[in-house]
Amino acid sequence: MDAASPQDAHSPRIALIGNPNTGKSTLFNALTGLRQRVGNYPGVTVSKKSGALILPGGVRAELIDLPGLYSLAAASLDERVVIDVLCGHLSGTPVPDAIVCVVDSTNLLRNLFLASQVAELGIPMMLVLNQVDVSRKFGVQIDTAKLSERLGGIPVVAASAWHGEGIPEVRAAIATLLEKKTRMPRIAWHACVQEALDILRSGLERAGAHPLPVPELQRVLFDTTTPVLDRIQCDAHAVERIVAAARECIRRGGFNPFAAEPVLHYERLKHVLDGVATTRTDGAHTFTQRLDRILLNRVLGTFIFFVSMTAVFASVFWLAAIPQGWIETGIGWLGNTAEKWLEGSPILQSLVTKGVIDGVGAFMSFLPQILILFFFVAVLEDSGYMARAAFLMDKLFSWCGLNGKCFVPMLSGYACAIPSVMATRTIEDPKSRLATIFIIPFMSCSARLPVYSLMIGAFLVPKIGTLNGGLVMVAMYLLGLIVAIPTAWVFTRFILKTRSQPFVLEMPRYQVPKPRDVLLRMAQSGWEFVRRAGTIIFAITIIVWALLYFPHADEVALSTKKTFVAERAKDAGKKVEEIEAILEKATREEFIAGQVKQTGKKAEEIEAALEKATREGFIEEKAKETGKAPEEIEEALEADGGDPKKNKLAAALKQHIALAAALEAHIEPAASLEKQTEAAFVEHSYLGRFGKLLQPVFDPAGFDWKITIGVLASFPAREVIVSTLGITYSLGGEADEESDDLKKAMAESVWTSGPRIGKPIFTIPVVFGIMAFFALCSQCGATLATITKEAGWRWAVASFFYMTSLAWVIAVLCYQVGNLF
Repeated sequence: MDAASPQDAHSPRIALIGNPNTGKSTLFNALTGLRQRVGNYPGVTVSKKSGALILPGGVRAELIDLPGLYSLAAASLDERVVIDVLCGHLSGTPVPDAIVCVVDSTNLLRNLFLASQVAELGIPMMLVLNQVDVSRKFGVQIDTAKLSERLGGIPVVAASAWHGEGIPEVRAAIATLLEKKTRMPRIAWHACVQEALDILRSGLERAGAHPLPVPELQRVLFDTTTPVLDRIQCDAHAVERIVAAARECIRRGGFNPFAAEPVLHYERLKHVLDGVATTRTDGAHTFTQRLDRILLNRVLGTFIFFVSMTAVFASVFWLAAIPQGWIETGIGWLGNTAEKWLEGSPILQSLVTKGVIDGVGAFMSFLPQILILFFFVAVLEDSGYMARAAFLMDKLFSWCGLNGKCFVPMLSGYACAIPSVMATRTIEDPKSRLATIFIIPFMSCSARLPVYSLMIGAFLVPKIGTLNGGLVMVAMYLLGLIVAIPTAWVFTRFILKTRSQPFVLEMPRYQVPKPRDVLLRMAQSGWEFVRRAGTIIFAITIIVWALLYFPHADEVALSTKKTFVAERAKDAGKKVEEIEAILEKATREEFIAGQVKQTGKKAEEIEAALEKATREGFIEEKAKETGKAPEEIEEALEADGGDPKKNKLAAALKQHIALAAALEAHIEPAASLEKQTEAAFVEHSYLGRFGKLLQPVFDPAGFDWKITIGVLASFPAREVIVSTLGITYSLGGEADEESDDLKKAMAESVWTSGPRIGKPIFTIPVVFGIMAFFALCSQCGATLATITKEAGWRWAVASFFYMTSLAWVIAVLCYQVGNLF
């Protein structure tokens, strides 16, 4: 999303920092509006959000919205990026000219701890005391002038970003800050801390390390782990001894080295805030506390949570179907139009329609789900409920190395894995986030539904009934979850080696989400998907198209036609020349010309009649002719039981529809030949040859070469197997999971060679094997592209091979064990 013009190289750069849930992003949106850009910091997957800030006098500055953090003791990747930006360690990202620290005005002491830490960097800084409307409700009165004076004269502005209160004052204060460059005073450290820093500095220099600035020395001294040590090019054991000696100095001074920093900062801040904020207390419980009694209740809260999440999931699944239908209709119309325009260039026609247009449709069809999911995620986060949901779910997932925030992305994975992988950005712990990304593709997304529907409808329902078929469908949806949880346990225990940590989470106040913020986040997420994953998805689609299309040899078409004509001649008892003559005239144009001769009507009239040669078209036409309502025509058609011998209108309808049937019978030979030729081209394509080559690998699962080609062709999207099977069974790519012809062709297919010759291919064990394979296999190029962008190509490759191998093993077990009974 880039609604702003490129920043002037000389524009001042202002970093916006603050604790989570302080309204920082709302303030960013209020200051920048639509003049925002979203990208990534160099070398990491953390999103970089910046925008143009217009200051009084027309001065243009760049405002950078940094991820929320509680302190400079960085644990997550987001927190490390904040520190790297503020210290100038990111390539191409200079140190900001000023810092705007957003503070929750209802909790000054805790929020000012971060500001006090950042003051050590020596960068000009100001404070925005946000959410003053809430603090007034709580009876909190803040003397901003006194606070500014005690903090060295830095600008302090009270504001409510949600209501737009104080925004002009914030702009004016930023302009003043850039002009006067006021800095918040550094803390006066205890003598033992100062001595420890001296020991650390001199020791590291003697060990050969480059001199470190004081703020980075503090991170080495106070933090249990720090990325600063990763940049020190000297012996790790020597560094460890030096750090230990410095910390021992702090212990001799009477402090715990890992607690000294917050203790000393908070001691200073208590003096700073003395008399600055006054609070009226009446002993009444706040609305947040009263609501939390319900929503955090172990029984009632969990029930409300599951109902809420089910509603979100159903909304993503069902609401997206409407705009997805529009997109698919638009893509279909575009494809048909392009097909007509490019009739004279078969290769270009196929490239544009099957490659480019289908490639665009492949990722555009995901947009509605992404937008709807991120809409609900933004609403849940901004309202304060997401933190409660994470708290409730933490115990359920902690045993397998995940935390409560992993549940929402996992649940939404049942609609679509792509936005779900993107939604893991709300998980602060990088290892939990990585584990969640790894298992999300196991959730049975909507793309698997056509596969389940085809297999269950064609082979299981006729034998076990509709009810049991529905239970099998539910089992397929549960299979992924049953496999995902143990996978997460193994993944976090033995690969990531995640240590069990307490789940610490701040419970923000409940509030009504701001529509503009929600819509901006939704739009930014959609654009980011198109920009980052869309290009890879498009490329994958083009590659698969090429593998399915080429070499497209003319000999294949000639051989197919020769065989087709010979079989038709034999079945009809006619000469080959007669069948070829029929094929020559088996076109829509020839049919219309014949109707013109028979009826004396114009070709345009026949064409118009064919367009409406349906029951609906007939009713519409008669309604126009008679001036009656369509319902009245419908009732008249049902008179006398709809018997054409007794009902003249029904007889007219029968004759009307017969025109379409006659056309279909006329073009059937050419249409059948075209479908068989298309199937032959797929069989002899590079992907078809590769499918036959790999068929022995899938043979233990009972898959023949047609199923194997369907598996390979489904890499861009799982549901493609249905249309691919339609092509390989000479029914055309338009066949879907409801196609009776496809179900019949699959049911009648038998092995034509090998030890199973003459036996049905689609037995019950094979059907279960196919469904299990598609339930567990990583057959989604779009998801792998998104994983690549979010976690790196190594994890995407690992996900693909792990899921595919596991799917193969389960499919083989289904077939081999099933055949024992």
